[in-house]
Amino acid sequence: MEKSFLKINSINAYNISSSLSDDMWAIVAKWDAFSKNTLGSQIVRAIDSIAANIAEGFGRYHKKDKQKFFYNARGSLYEAIHWTEKAQKRKLLTNDEYSNINEKLINLPKEINWLIKITEEKLTI
Repeated sequence: MEKSFLKINSINAYNISSSLSDDMWAIVAKWDAFSKNTLGSQIVRAIDSIAANIAEGFGRYHKKDKQKFFYNARGSLYEAIHWTEKAQKRKLLTNDEYSNINEKLINLPKEINWLIKITEEKLTI
């Protein structure tokens, strides 16, 4: 009987946030230099950080260590929501772009909270 191990790409929060970071990169790449250098770099960094922190937490061994990175991912998520709202108000996102991004951002807290909870319940170390 072969053991099966959880893989990073089987974590919904990681898949959503990784896809979202690619989407946001493509959008910001089209902005003018001023918008890219100010708001663009902030929003891309925040959204990239969500998936990066989930991946780093996934790679950690101890429960509290894993959870720390999942909490960091959640913090980056709320920063990304802030920057997305700013981009919308400053008319840098089309209505369709904003709707698509916002839909993913709204679903992520539940997914990240599940990661934190399941780590607490299932890991003993």
